Amino acid sequence: MADIESAKAYLLKASSNTGTNLYDHLASVLKTILDEKKDDAFSGTNLEDLSSEIKTDRHMETTTIQSDPDPLAQVALATTQEQLFKPSSVDNFDDEDAEVEPVIPNMMEQSQYFEDAGLGLGREETFRVLLALKQLQTQESFSKIRFWGKILGIKANYLIAECQYTGGDAFSPDGATGADVDDDEDEEGKSADDDVPESQYQAPMVVPSESYASGVNKYVYYVCNEAGSPWIRLPHATPRHIVVARQIRKLMTGDLSTAIHSYPPFNGTEAEYLRAQIAQISADCIISPQGFYTFDEDDEEEEEERDAYIKDPEYEGLTRDKLIDAEGEGPDGWCHHVQHILPQGRCKWVNTAIKPKKPLNEDGEEEEEEDEDEDEEVQPETGPSLLSSIMQDPPVDAMPASPAWSAKLTSQKAQQFAGVILSSNRWPGAHALAYNKGLQFQNVYLGWGHKYSSQPFSPPLPPTAEAEFKTGQEIMEKTDPTPQEVDEFNARNAEEEDDDDDDDDDGDDE
Repeated sequence: MADIESAKAYLLKASSNTGTNLYDHLASVLKTILDEKKDDAFSGTNLEDLSSEIKTDRHMETTTIQSDPDPLAQVALATTQEQLFKPSSVDNFDDEDAEVEPVIPNMMEQSQYFEDAGLGLGREETFRVLLALKQLQTQESFSKIRFWGKILGIKANYLIAECQYTGGDAFSPDGATGADVDDDEDEEGKSADDDVPESQYQAPMVVPSESYASGVNKYVYYVCNEAGSPWIRLPHATPRHIVVARQIRKLMTGDLSTAIHSYPPFNGTEAEYLRAQIAQISADCIISPQGFYTFDEDDEEEEEERDAYIKDPEYEGLTRDKLIDAEGEGPDGWCHHVQHILPQGRCKWVNTAIKPKKPLNEDGEEEEEEDEDEDEEVQPETGPSLLSSIMQDPPVDAMPASPAWSAKLTSQKAQQFAGVILSSNRWPGAHALAYNKGLQFQNVYLGWGHKYSSQPFSPPLPPTAEAEFKTGQEIMEKTDPTPQEVDEFNARNAEEEDDDDDDDDDGDDE
């Protein structure tokens, strides 16, 4: 038996060239002979032909793509992207449409400039993204669609489209305002006649979200993992998500339903976190050539409070020196055309201070104190105004040697036809392109969605625990008296009462 086992082990030894073994091959040959029951199967010619045929079939199974299973990732992606090349309603183009601004900009022309500068997605992926945006255009009524950028993830990436609906509100923010509370209404189960002191506690006011087409929610954003896969609309950005997103640092996974575990707690999924990062990057990094946009003269609001702009019809462009380096001081020919996000998490500040309740008198009305101090006026949060120059941006990490932007030409070999690229040092991956004297420009983000920091990220520590009460006689409970002490106390009180009664009788006699 030991010799048999040793011989079988020798036959099971795999070949270094094919990875198969003689034992399995002989078993396959014998199985084929028994299944087919060929005449004269044991002749030398038939046996050799059968052995060679089995070797050939096994080689084809392991080396050719014909036998690979269909449900591969590449095959599934190719099947999905095949739908992008089918004709659609947006493919029809008339000469009259040339005078109207297209819904989707010319990405292929911009891609050439980005490619010259060593940036962008490449021509093939850019063209697939363009087809995917055209597919998105058929789903809703959009007046503007722009490729915002690509945020990298651990398992999958996000392609992001910035969209503007045709006319007015398309939908309201998710959970923007909440239910209104009537302060005059009595609480359930409590009547005004109850002699119970009213609680002075007032819940902190929740900062409301900005509605669609204003502030951080001026545009709507759709995302997908690959060009051709379904587009998913992200929720509106809320102040609470933006405030917390500024304090945490999480890598994207590519799954919008992934929970965010962090401190401070982020009450939402990766969809809300991604939307908050998009809002921050847009506010800090989306720029345009100075003078391309201007304020409407009929707008009576102050310049600091304006939130809308129009395209300047008299804009004739800027020189390349102005766009790349104005007199050696930096790229002064650029400005922000997205509103700054305040520390509150909104672009327009709202007062959330709560006035303390005044005590009520016997009639149930608020008492007015004569010496009442005037309420301190809450100072509103302020920030850079719309269309402010990027030269006002603070340096990265508060270091004067680290400017917020770096400028260069798209090509050093063909400077006559080159454009200007501005790259953000605060948000690595954010770039702005301008060409044709600044008459055409585009912004794009390609990165991990994190702000630059010269120091390793350290999450904030939780707040310190409340201090315990100090022990002392003023807060210590007194011990219960003993029965003997109670009897002595009662006897003492009885003697004092008798003395008082005797004094009263003497007074009456007099």
